[in-house]
Amino acid sequence: MSAARGKPLTGKTLTGKHVLAITLTAFGVIIGVNVLMAVKAVGTFPGLEVANSYVASQSFDRDRAAQQALGWKVSADYDGKELVLAIRDAQGNPARIRDIAVTVGRPTYVAEDQHPQMRYEGGLYVAPLTLKPGLWNIHVVATAWDGTEFRQRIDHYHGNRVQ
Repeated sequence: MSAARGKPLTGKTLTGKHVLAITLTAFGVIIGVNVLMAVKAVGTFPGLEVANSYVASQSFDRDRAAQQALGWKVSADYDGKELVLAIRDAQGNPARIRDIAVTVGRPTYVAEDQHPQMRYEGGLYVAPLTLKPGLWNIHVVATAWDGTEFRQRIDHYHGNRVQ
């Protein structure tokens, strides 16, 4: 504003309509970004672990006890080309497995999930696999010869960690 006359230098005055338009635009951008982020978050979330948690809880203790009775220990190794799973019984011998299914995926994003076909080689389960650097979850579901289901999740980091 010109100090002598009290008029704006640009020739335009800020009216209530201008303030309303600025406020609505600012809130519109904020709300728009929030909606976009919410849609992206929901779209990348893998979903529920179980359809009905109450029903799943009814057999949880029984299933856990049966799995612990097997005494199995699972370890995973990935060399950049192959995933190797060692599943050992309580005596340290290769576990007697009737069936095995493995899912390798990101902790919160299902688009990169892989289901390697494991083959038994010399007491180990091996499958070719290509992983990008970062954190991965290896979900192992194995069935013992007596029908007991064994489930375990192994957290695996592939790549160089920044230190």
